[in-house]
Parts: sequence; C-alpha cells; structure tokens
Amino acid sequence: MTATHYPVAIVGAGPTGLTLANLLGSYGIPTLLLERHASTVGEPRAVSIDDESLRTLQNAGVMAAVLPDLVLGYGVHYFSWTGREFARIEPTSREYGHPKRSAFRQPLLEKCLLEGLARFAHVDVRLCSELLRHHDDGTRVGLDVNGPAGPATFSCDWLVACDGGRSGVREALGVAMRGTTFAERWLIVDLAGRDDPFPHTRTYCDPARPAIRLPGPHRTLRYEFMLFDHEEPEQVLDESRIREWMRARVPDDEHLRIVRKVVYTFHARMAERWKVGRVLLAGDAAHLTPPFAGQGMNSGLRDAFNLAWKLAAVTAARLAPELLESYEIERKPHAWSLIVMALRIGRFMQPKSKAGAMAMQAALRIAGWYPPARDYVLHLKFKPKPRFGGGFFVPSNEREGVRAGQLFPQPAVALVDGTRVLLDECLGAGFSLIASAGHEKVQQAAAMLAEFVPCMICFYPPEAACSPPGAGYASQVIDAEGVIARTLRDAGAVAVILRPDRYVLGYLGAQNPADDAARVFRLLRGGQICPAIGGM
Repeated sequence: MTATHYPVAIVGAGPTGLTLANLLGSYGIPTLLLERHASTVGEPRAVSIDDESLRTLQNAGVMAAVLPDLVLGYGVHYFSWTGREFARIEPTSREYGHPKRSAFRQPLLEKCLLEGLARFAHVDVRLCSELLRHHDDGTRVGLDVNGPAGPATFSCDWLVACDGGRSGVREALGVAMRGTTFAERWLIVDLAGRDDPFPHTRTYCDPARPAIRLPGPHRTLRYEFMLFDHEEPEQVLDESRIREWMRARVPDDEHLRIVRKVVYTFHARMAERWKVGRVLLAGDAAHLTPPFAGQGMNSGLRDAFNLAWKLAAVTAARLAPELLESYEIERKPHAWSLIVMALRIGRFMQPKSKAGAMAMQAALRIAGWYPPARDYVLHLKFKPKPRFGGGFFVPSNEREGVRAGQLFPQPAVALVDGTRVLLDECLGAGFSLIASAGHEKVQQAAAMLAEFVPCMICFYPPEAACSPPGAGYASQVIDAEGVIARTLRDAGAVAVILRPDRYVLGYLGAQNPADDAARVFRLLRGGQICPAIGGM
C-alpha cells in the first residue's frame, strides 16, 4: 500500500497489535501497523494461552495456522516442599469452545499472526519503523515515523498503542501507571530437547525455592525459579547453578539445551486512562500482570477483540464514535480482577515458611473432599468471568449468571448436513441474532434489527429435524449439546443478540420480544452506554 492516511494505525507488532491488525483486516478496515524492530520476537516470552484467546484467534481466522504449535489442554500439578503431589487442576470443560489452558511459544504465534496479515491488501505492515511522535488535533492523529527509507509522515483517525509496558505513546500522553512492582524476582529458563511426554505444569510450593516447570510444544520446556533478596543476577545466571536446581526437580532435565535465561521483576500495574482523545492503549501499554495466572498476554488479546469491532464500526460510520468510550469501561475492571487473581495465586505459590506452606496446602486438600469446592478449583471457576459491569449492552434484570454483557458460550452445533462446527463459525463477523425456531413474535421483532444485525440464525433441539428457516433468517442449526437452549431458558429469553466479540448485547424475552428488540435498536442507533458499576 502507498497510502498516507489510514482509519486505524497500530504501534507495536506484539501479540496484541498483531491480533488487532488481523481482526481489523478481516473486517475490511485499512490499517497501518508500525513495528520498530526488523521482525517479531525471536525469544520465548508468554507460554500460556486460554480459551477466550483461542476463540479470538478463531474469529481472526488464524486457528488452522496456530494449532500445530499448541499443546492443548494442559493442567497444573502442585507439589509440597517434600516433593509430594498434594493437588492437581486438570480442567476438561470447554465453555467457550476451546481448552481452558494450552501451552504455546510466543515467537511461533507472532510468526503465524504476521503471516496471517498477508491475506489483507488493505493492511500495511511496516517493520523497522519507529514512531517518533504523534499529534492529535481532535479530528485525526499525525504520525512522524522513522522508517527504512528515512523520515515519513502518516495520519490516522485512531491510534492504538500496543507498544508494551514501557509504551512511548503512553509516556507522551502523560498517562501514569498505577499499582505496584513485585519485590520478588524470578529466574526464567527456556530449554529445548525435552523427551519427557508429561504435558502438565508442575508447581513446587517449596519455601526453600518456589519453582514452576512448564512443558511446551515441540519438546520445549520452561523453568521459573523464585529468587531471594540476597541473590544477585550474576550468581543465579550461572549455568552450573541452574542445572543443579533443575536436577533437584526432574533429574533428566539437567542436560537439556538452554535457549534463554533471564531475571524478571514482575509488576501489577494499570494505566490510569486507556483512551486520550483519538489515542487508545492496549495490552501491556494499558496493564501489567504478574505471571502466576498466565493472563498477561491473554488480557491483551481481550483488548484487541473488544477494540477491533468497535473501531471497525466507528470508522465505517455504522456506529457513533461514542462507542469507543465503552472500551475502558468494559475492559479495565476485568483486567484488574485478573491482576488480583494473579497476586493471590502468587502468594499461594510462594510460601514464606514451611508452616505457611503446610496451612495453605492442607486447606487445598480439605477443599478437595467437598465436591463443589473441588469442582470450583478443578474447572478454574475461580477465574473472573468475562462479563461487564457497564458498557455497550442492554442491561437486564435477570440474575447475574445469565445477564447481558457477558461472553456467550460457544458450543458445537450441527449443520443441516450433519457437520459439527463451533457456533462462531455460523455467525459471521458482525452482530448476530440466535433464536429458538418457531417463534413468530421473534421473527417480527428481529425484522426491526435487520439494519444492524446481518446474521440471524434459528436453532432446533437435538432431536428435531430442521425445516426451511423463516423469513429473515440466514440459516438454521441443531443445538447439539443443548447449551443454547439452556442459556436462553436461564435468561428467560427466546433469542439473544451477540456483539461481534460474542458478548451478549441483549436478550429478547419470551413475553415481549418486540419491546426488547426496540431497546436494542435504540442502543445501536446511538443510545447511552451503560455506566460502570464498581471496578477500579
């Protein structure tokens, strides 16, 4: 591309920026992606990807390329200071269509995401291009860039800073980071050539040296060792010492090839503002998460999906620019709740004494005897749910578990020819309506939403035979697992309208679906954003 003005410009080609660019590309939005380095990262960084992020990559159209480089569905086994396993978490449920946790390697993911952008002639990727300064005049953002051919000037309607924890864009905006820096430092060691097929993480809750062992794809392995105040980096980076620590955990690991060794200090921090004029912050530029829950990169991918469809709708003039005010309202409280969860897990993983370790580990064993508590831990139900306290949705009075403003499940559904696919594969890239078949009132209510909701499908129970879809419906599916019907029943609804990021925009109740559709229509036409409740 040779354009100098773009609807959206992104600074930073890490996981967040690359995912955002792929989503915008799939929505048809001309986009400029600037990256100051000559390529994506070559060193291992993030290693855990969750079900919500895999759903995002699915919607970005890159899952087929990413899958070969994943270890799907790993768990965590916990060991005491004596080396005895005292608990394990191996979640098997797939509420959002994918395993709760999978192992990956960031260089491989970034390579796939960068290659995925070649699908879009309207996405302009510029490597070795550093943003020197930006200037927002209220109508557009000017960009002064130093590229391979020298200085260049561009402009955009909206600038998204995905330029990491030391974001130059954030600093130029004068936005402060609030939170704390971890006193504890950790030694990260990445290795290659692993022969042990054991796929699960081992967490050693040992006051003498808390440690984590994380197997990855393609025979890779990561160790993380907590360091103490008196230990200097030069000491702990000594290879003989590293191999000694690994031998104490799994003797066969001692001889593996070391790919990288680095000392990290972790942060729990949040940007005070995520939007300043026409500039938005995403990923590590907006929040820094301790690694204990494996949610740092995943929070960035949530940012990308939340922002992508909103930027697409605003730049295409389908929805009002005020829609972008909902970004921080929706994402900031959830990102902070994951930081809090990581801090709690970190305290559990880093006992300060044997007495403290005994108390925490005994509590977890006792919880395992009580089925509801065991399931709460086993299936990661302690992880904060992806739902909003405020934002762009039609609030409902239903109980919290099924209200609007939360991520809709993604079950497998059957097409008319019997093929099974994940639900999102049937929904298209825009807003969608899913309705129980045979409700004439729903069809009438849905007709008023056709201007904004291009995809309308009806579903049938598993035992039913599909009939031709009614007027206005694009297709029909079999609710093979009964998840859609159960979710609507719990919400007291006969239809649901989903946003492009698969969060519930609103439900259509069985009694007055037309009234509910009218509320959704008013919101889409430029109604008020639901204010945040609580949060930071």
